[in-house]
Amino acid sequence: MHVLRPTHAAALAAALALCAACSSAPPRNADGSPSAATQEARNTARVASTEVLSRLYAARPGARQAIATSAGYAVFRNFGVKILVAGGGSGRGVAIETRSGRETFMRMVEIQAGLGFGAKTFDLVWVFRTPAAYTDFVTRGIEIGGQATLAAQVDKAGGGLSGAVQVSDGVWVYQLTESGLAAELTVSGTRYYPDKALD
Repeated sequence: MHVLRPTHAAALAAALALCAACSSAPPRNADGSPSAATQEARNTARVASTEVLSRLYAARPGARQAIATSAGYAVFRNFGVKILVAGGGSGRGVAIETRSGRETFMRMVEIQAGLGFGAKTFDLVWVFRTPAAYTDFVTRGIEIGGQATLAAQVDKAGGGLSGAVQVSDGVWVYQLTESGLAAELTVSGTRYYPDKALD
């Protein structure tokens, strides 16, 4: 797991607090069953996941094999805004264990640094090649610290992962922008963690 620098960690903590304040957990019914709001949020994540995967398969047909043979995968939709020297983004997603089809709903939050204005929307598809990598992601989450640009690689092993970025052992990520599959994954203080409001 990557460690955030102190300045990024502080900014990320502030963003997490803001995210929590802006999106309170959908309430459950008196009998403990998911409320209508919870079900709607889950269905929104499922629909978004289906749409993102369709776009990915159209752009990179080999990704279908990579996901089908993986231990699990996760799909996120992110919206970010940058104003002057700071910015951030947040999004929701769903992780799916390939063999069982079990869902784990997730959240993401990021901090950006640098001068500028603007907004961006992008989608991420995470692919986990091992059960250990998938389990760690859905139970502990992951933090990617600092600012880095990782280039997409050619999958020499023939697993259908060409166009994805390897972020750690057994973990690959595809990034889709409005113009299609991105050749690079730019990360800047990003945290992914289980969404207790929906799980």
